[in-house]
Amino acid sequence: MADPDNIRAWQRLDETLTTSGRINLADVPQLAEHGVRHVINLALDSHPEALANEAGKMAAHGIGYTHIPVPFDAPDEAHFAAFCDAMDTAERPLHVHCIMNWRVSAFLYRYHCEVLNMAEAEARALMEQQWSPETNSHPDAAAWAQFIRQ
Repeated sequence: MADPDNIRAWQRLDETLTTSGRINLADVPQLAEHGVRHVINLALDSHPEALANEAGKMAAHGIGYTHIPVPFDAPDEAHFAAFCDAMDTAERPLHVHCIMNWRVSAFLYRYHCEVLNMAEAEARALMEQQWSPETNSHPDAAAWAQFIRQ
């Protein structure tokens, strides 16, 4: 089955790990059709584009769910530790998302470097398919540039 082209910022990292920006109601059955067994959401429930009752909607399709709400202006080490725990215990295939796939790409950059010992250049290239906190003009990008240097 081909990867969906209608899910915001979809990225396949390997056969058991995909990422994206925000999930809408129509995306949930698509994730199930792609065999996703678990979703990790790093976005805040209060974001205007957040899917209401996402955990319930995933459960209705047999998909496990972990929510780690990361404020876009203040990612921290507790968030990263929770992310690492979820990555290490979640059933695969796994899908990780936020709103734009920026939080996710930064978290996975660190996970790839610090946990999986991936070469920094390879991890950076994966992150930069979505964004680069060091060069992005978003007002909160500096917080993310600091976060990936931890």
